[in-house]
Amino acid sequence: MKIATYNINGINRRLPNLLRWLGQAAPDAVCLQELKAADAAFPADAIRDAGYGAVWRGQASWNGVAILARNSEPVLTRKTLPGDPADLQSRYIEAAVEGVLIGCLYLPNGNPQPGPKFTYKLAWLERLIAHAAGLHATGLPVVLAGDYNVVPTEADIYPSRSWTKNALVQPKSRQAFRRLLDQGWTDAIRAAHPTGPAYTFWEYMRDRWPRDAGLRIDHLLLSPQLAERLRSAGVDRMVRGEPGASDHAPTWVVLDQAARRRRTRSGRG
Repeated sequence: MKIATYNINGINRRLPNLLRWLGQAAPDAVCLQELKAADAAFPADAIRDAGYGAVWRGQASWNGVAILARNSEPVLTRKTLPGDPADLQSRYIEAAVEGVLIGCLYLPNGNPQPGPKFTYKLAWLERLIAHAAGLHATGLPVVLAGDYNVVPTEADIYPSRSWTKNALVQPKSRQAFRRLLDQGWTDAIRAAHPTGPAYTFWEYMRDRWPRDAGLRIDHLLLSPQLAERLRSAGVDRMVRGEPGASDHAPTWVVLDQAARRRRTRSGRG
């Protein structure tokens, strides 16, 4: 099973890029962020024609998240992150696909910091940590995938001092991400690629894509039940270099089927 996350940075503007990648990569499930489209403007027909069912929570001009499933319909389980009923930003959606519970998230950027946007980012992280603990405790196969807007370590950003004050690299952001991992989640990209940058995002400005001046901020966190099924993980870098591309590249994991893993353990396969 192949699960991907992709900050599309405007789904209608980048729809040709998305459809081309879906046809080439054929992921079984996809988490999308930054739809930048109201619910009614989501291109459901085009995505259905490409072979994918979808659930989404849009927001005009900003935010927006969706989960796609190849040749099936995602089973929606949640459209908001619990913990703050007053938060109306479209940043979290959750659905079951092929027996896996998928949480798709778009964590707040938090800039400028300090300030109310960074305070909101940290509060959102605390809500995510609380919800993730509950999901982890169920023992279900769960993946929390999306644009976390957190650079976990200095190994996940190109050599630079220009980001020192950015919310993505602040100690409080990194500490919160570390606390999330410490619940028992596996950072799939780092598990598959312990060394090397594995960038997922390159800003449009200052020739950062041609210079490979990237950051790793798109993550797929696996529950223990999925971590033991991890076969491979990677970043489709070439998508970032296409005309009209998002500033993010699709990031993905491939998981063994649970039945195959059980047969292997029992010596019957």
